[in-house]
Amino acid sequence: MDSSSDAHRRNRCAACYREFNKMEHLVDHMRASYHSPHEPRCGVCGKRCRSLDALRDHLTGSLPKPACAATFASRGCNLCLAVFSSSGALQSHRNACQLSRAPPHPPHPMQGLTRSMSRMGVQGGGGNGGTAVALGCKMVGGGSDRTLDLCARVCLVNEHETILYESFIKPSIPVTHYRYESTGIRPEYLRDAPTAKQARRRIQDILNEKTTAILVGHGLEHDLEALGMDHPAQLKRDTATYPPLMKTSGRVMSSNSLRFLTRNCLGYEIQTPGYQQHPYDDCVAAMRIYRRMRGLKHVEEKKGEEGEGFPAWRQRELERMSPKELLRRSKPDYRCWCLDDGH
Repeated sequence: MDSSSDAHRRNRCAACYREFNKMEHLVDHMRASYHSPHEPRCGVCGKRCRSLDALRDHLTGSLPKPACAATFASRGCNLCLAVFSSSGALQSHRNACQLSRAPPHPPHPMQGLTRSMSRMGVQGGGGNGGTAVALGCKMVGGGSDRTLDLCARVCLVNEHETILYESFIKPSIPVTHYRYESTGIRPEYLRDAPTAKQARRRIQDILNEKTTAILVGHGLEHDLEALGMDHPAQLKRDTATYPPLMKTSGRVMSSNSLRFLTRNCLGYEIQTPGYQQHPYDDCVAAMRIYRRMRGLKHVEEKKGEEGEGFPAWRQRELERMSPKELLRRSKPDYRCWCLDDGH
């Protein structure tokens, strides 16, 4: 019986490097793992990780791989987690990778002319400017226990971070908690504001200007539900549910907050305690994260036989393949955003 470490290495996953006693166990692992060339990859050892969060643990966590951690510490970018050939190349990269906070959001809507603009919705110039639009909402509380989320402010920006629509919204039921400490919203701001129906109609008009407009956001389903609208599933890009951006604990994946993603992927802070949040900041952060993930290099998948996956009736044939051949057959269980960039 061959139980040596060399035998285990022959049955080692070419993506995550897990080792198995038998080849049939490796095949079962590949069926369930959905490994693909799109997964975040360590620039030192080549290991693929389920998410950026898992890759960060591999490089800088409590028990990182020593060789990878040492190389990353000297030549790795702590935002995109790429590893460079020299410290000079890393420094040049950081100048572009580290982003600053979004430009100041529009003036307070109760100041002068902008008060009346807020009733109609503030619109930026220059058209839609691209095929992606980011949506952000701020909620106030409703219901007797004040936990019902009611949309009271909405913002829509294009890829160039230009405001397409921004307005307070008058909820259809009484507000029982304005959450002023975080939203900055007061009762007088909503008194003459558009209704959710009016705001929804304006937002849909903007999205309909481009029939294939991609809608970006964080917690999109929650925001759309609060507005009473929807968008085609194939055109939604939610930074809260995109697998490479989620946090992992073994096989369990859950959402990272937008504040966490902005700090760790873009290099600046939003939604800090005591800061009255504007939905424009959330829109810009979500759009920047989306553009960063969309801009990753797309790895072309082979056609034909390689695209057939892992049919059960070909078990013996699969067990005769090498780990690398199995990896070429594997596909992710989500659509990669890099496919949005014209690839």
